[in-house]
Amino acid sequence: MCKSKMAVQASQPTPTPSRRSTTSTQTKPSSSSRAPQHSSSSTNTSSSSASSYRLDTSVATTSALSSLTSFRNSLPENPHIYSFSEIRAATNNFLAKRFSSTSSSPSWRATLRGKQVVIFQRNLSRLIQNSELKTMLSTVCRSHHVSIIKLLGASISADHIYLVYEFINGASLSDCLRNPRNPDFTVLSTWMSRIQIATDLAHGLDYIHNNTGQEVNLVHKYVKSSSVVVTEPSFNAKICHFGAAQICGESNTKPHSNRDHLPDSPMDPKRSANSRFQFEGVRGYMSPEFRLSGIETQKSDVYAFGVVLLELLSGEEPFKYRFEKQSGDYRRISVIDAAVEAVEGGGDTTEGRLRRWIDRRLKDSFPVDVAEKLTRLALECVEVEPEKRPNMGRVAGKISKLYLESRVWSEKVRVPTEFSVSFAPR
Repeated sequence: MCKSKMAVQASQPTPTPSRRSTTSTQTKPSSSSRAPQHSSSSTNTSSSSASSYRLDTSVATTSALSSLTSFRNSLPENPHIYSFSEIRAATNNFLAKRFSSTSSSPSWRATLRGKQVVIFQRNLSRLIQNSELKTMLSTVCRSHHVSIIKLLGASISADHIYLVYEFINGASLSDCLRNPRNPDFTVLSTWMSRIQIATDLAHGLDYIHNNTGQEVNLVHKYVKSSSVVVTEPSFNAKICHFGAAQICGESNTKPHSNRDHLPDSPMDPKRSANSRFQFEGVRGYMSPEFRLSGIETQKSDVYAFGVVLLELLSGEEPFKYRFEKQSGDYRRISVIDAAVEAVEGGGDTTEGRLRRWIDRRLKDSFPVDVAEKLTRLALECVEVEPEKRPNMGRVAGKISKLYLESRVWSEKVRVPTEFSVSFAPR
């Protein structure tokens, strides 16, 4: 009892001296005077705990709501059938500034129903009713992947269809690799940025081919470096124009529920001249069988992906022309032939040939063994015979392993940040 009373007294603040407090009994606080102080301290503690609890609960609720909102925004929406008046109003009667896109189709960046979108105008190769358009949209819009730009809806007017995609802040892969104003600069100046893009594209295309859950296997048809958006600031890749070939009637794999229905071949004379123009528009990425028949397949998508992969490694276009003084003529050089020479050529080691062929703007900083494996995988994708090409599921699996190997390499060559180096005089 004495020890506890001393402890309590020690914990109390020292009373201020007063003229009236002359005896020791008056300076000792009584039990009744201690009780309110203890109760006040308890009340303050409980109130602070309650306010802290309310703050924690508020933060947790806000975090949960933001997570729920971001999750809701990432889910695929029901497709919209926009009226032509909405499209016309959003584009200022099509007088608004064109969206800077490498696509041959006219496009505009606009705000539609409160969202930032990109509107592409494409020609219809056949007549489509609104009921059929809604069915096709529901099939395509149901597909959802982080590496695919979402199709929000469409609108039909006469011979044109307007496809509305979500707006993604970034630039096309072709612009990132080849800037005519500054050819010595690229934002993709590290090996990890390029292997990240290769991984994103492989998994996105694998999803289109194998994981959309459709009755008919879908084909992208327009796989090329200008149809890939590199996002800022993370340098992830997203595939554009997914579903355009099916909805515009340009594909022989339109997502109908009837598997026996086969649309006209793109080489059928009944098809419009515009289809032939678009068929010519992807030259450089077309597989040999696609050039002959005009019928796209998943194997032709794999071929086009292989070309994009070689572009990513070398920084070069699918074709370029070099002037030869001896013959006095231009010679066409293919990125495929250059890659074959780098991997299987003679006169030097494979490492030396690869270091000369890989994009010089990487400053010779890349894992040579991983680069060689990725180059050989790309050459498998561009095999002349379709049966020899791997499917995208196998390609995505291999690139994922190469990405992990690249991460290990990146951790080993990373500059240490635990200490500082100074060259100043001491």
